[in-house]
Amino acid sequence: MTSSPTSGISAEAPSSGAAIERLAQIMAKLRDPQSGCPWDVEQDFSTIAPYTIEEAHEVADAIARSDMADLRGELGDLQLQVVFHARMAEEAGHFTLADVIAGISDKMVRRHPHVFGDIERSNGAAAQRGWEAIKAEERASRRETGALAGVALGLPSLMRAEKLQKRAARTGFDWPDANGSRAKVMEELTEIDTAIDDAARAEEFGDLLFAVVNWARHCGVDAEAALRAGNAKFERRFAAMEAEAGDAFVGLSLEAKEELWIKAKAAGL
Repeated sequence: MTSSPTSGISAEAPSSGAAIERLAQIMAKLRDPQSGCPWDVEQDFSTIAPYTIEEAHEVADAIARSDMADLRGELGDLQLQVVFHARMAEEAGHFTLADVIAGISDKMVRRHPHVFGDIERSNGAAAQRGWEAIKAEERASRRETGALAGVALGLPSLMRAEKLQKRAARTGFDWPDANGSRAKVMEELTEIDTAIDDAARAEEFGDLLFAVVNWARHCGVDAEAALRAGNAKFERRFAAMEAEAGDAFVGLSLEAKEELWIKAKAAGL
């Protein structure tokens, strides 16, 4: 095994456990108040949380692009976030990285009794129902009351809306099919048109977005993934428009820009 001449930390990782341990050692050194990195030492849970969310989205982006080389790097960045939070928790005496890993391992075993126990699940749908039932029991044991308890506030808004709707649907509070949710979207559009002021209009836009997520859910569409794909499509087409027009792009009329958009769309971008 070799070591960095400056850090004394092994540069080889013969196993996943050793690789994680090396990363934990690196983070501990970065957080050392005397010899660590000033930026890393200054951070706390709240300042690192936005980076954690950002890295999770970058993982999703690499997957959407089927870029396995980039995915490898982004998963590493996301793993760093876990180690960073665990290190700060250990310094404060709350828990360690080993506690985190042991906790998720125990949870996976507990939530898969059809794999690690003697309960049978006939298919993926049955396994999912069992998973949700066990999660509900866990929430109850933590005294989290209400069907909507435990849906993380930090989730992207579209994703959180879908999770809230799914939780509500388990209680029977849901449209029987997509027609009801579609009608709700049309109703919210009308309410935006009749809003009396900016505050009311903003509230109605929130209701509209929530209704659109509900409609997408009834149509079997992941709203968060759909919007991510829509953003990517817009970026591709807009970049093609800029490439086609060159430096003249900004000065073109809206009609000319629309023609470029149609051309990019026809090209399959």
